[in-house]
Amino acid sequence: MADRKPVVISAEEMQRQKDICETIRGMENRPKTYHVVTFGCQMNAHDSEHIAGMLQDMGMTESVERDEADFVIFNTCCVRDNAERRALGNVSWLKTVRKRNPGLMIAVCGCMVQQPGMADKIMKQYRFIDLAFGTTNLYKLPELMLEAMNRKKTLIDIDDRDTVPEDMPVQRLRHDAAYITIMYGCNNFCSYCIVPYVRGRERSREMSAIIDEAIRLKNDGVKEIMLLGQNVNSYGKGLEGDVSFAKLLKALDEVGIPRIRFMTSHPKDLSDELIEVMANAKHVLPQFHLPVQHGNDEILQKMNRHYNREQYMNRVAALRKAVPGISLTTDLIVGFPGETEEQFLDTLSIVEEVGYDSAFTFIYSPREGTAAAHMDNQVPADVSSERIGRLIKLQEECQHKTMQRFIGKEANVLVEGISKRSADMVSGKSEHGLSVAFAGTEQDVGEIIRVKITEIRSNTLIGERV
Repeated sequence: MADRKPVVISAEEMQRQKDICETIRGMENRPKTYHVVTFGCQMNAHDSEHIAGMLQDMGMTESVERDEADFVIFNTCCVRDNAERRALGNVSWLKTVRKRNPGLMIAVCGCMVQQPGMADKIMKQYRFIDLAFGTTNLYKLPELMLEAMNRKKTLIDIDDRDTVPEDMPVQRLRHDAAYITIMYGCNNFCSYCIVPYVRGRERSREMSAIIDEAIRLKNDGVKEIMLLGQNVNSYGKGLEGDVSFAKLLKALDEVGIPRIRFMTSHPKDLSDELIEVMANAKHVLPQFHLPVQHGNDEILQKMNRHYNREQYMNRVAALRKAVPGISLTTDLIVGFPGETEEQFLDTLSIVEEVGYDSAFTFIYSPREGTAAAHMDNQVPADVSSERIGRLIKLQEECQHKTMQRFIGKEANVLVEGISKRSADMVSGKSEHGLSVAFAGTEQDVGEIIRVKITEIRSNTLIGERV
């Protein structure tokens, strides 16, 4: 499918949206409290931070409990069928809440809304929703909110342009860590994936804007940034000049933020230049999320992944040679249309061969509009369920083996909060992206603490302060 020219939202338009926030802030009948419910990936989580930022600019305060808020907004995911069903089930539940609170406003946004035909579905089955909008017009929330407050029927606004907004308000979930979106959309059209249809085509932010954002975050005391994109390895396409993800990563390393992570990466676009930058960087962490999806070449071809098993393993070998001890994580799908038992065994074998530190495992979920949804030989649900059980069991065994290499070693842990295991322990992430728990207090949250790893419990490392 042909690329579409991205639309850079002007500074004047962004200022207009900010002015509308001020208008709403001064209105007596506006909602006073809000609650954001987020489904899906880190991209959705960061979108929700922008939503919260705009709502606070409108004068609203966050409500911890959604059934006590004046305005509830669901930021949805549709990558898999169960995520969509969960979102719609939660929205339907609010219909009952509205009977107790007639003034409650309900909004739905994100990937699910962007799907073809979803607008009609909302109008027919979910008329109690006040506002619905997609992924590419998130920046217009103030304008849409103002119009929705003055309407008596559902307002639906879906924009199919590939927009690039800058300088949106943000209310970060954490003071010590932050997301930075470096690009939007995807051009790969994997046969199982709905993302290109609901997130649009690839478009990259200007490198200067990303660097400026990183500098501001450093000045705010942020200790870790996570660079986000559907395929960060293809960053820079469409921008003028000699721009690449490797060059962006090198420039960000020089900003001096202590910890830099990124996701997600497509194996076909993992360049030697990027691997070299990682090998020489001071602040890029030794962690790489490299989705393989499947271990069989025929299935990979049907998935339209543009690499085979050998090529993938070559990239794994190059990463491990350049960055010894690097942590590798992945995504895996079982039950893809036509998958045989022998092909599934290839997925099990690649898990054993690579030795991932963790893996996100999924049963294939047909998404209307994707090529795979109409393929023959859809795998029965009971077969897929049995296979994913075997995959999870093997991955847990392999993960326990790979994590053994950290026993007796020291790690720098960015503490995220009190551990769920014990009120006397804190937990956070090591440089390798693994969860580490150790004795601590609330005062440790947001600090980077040196810890010696002493044992493994399930998928968590246990340690003691150095």
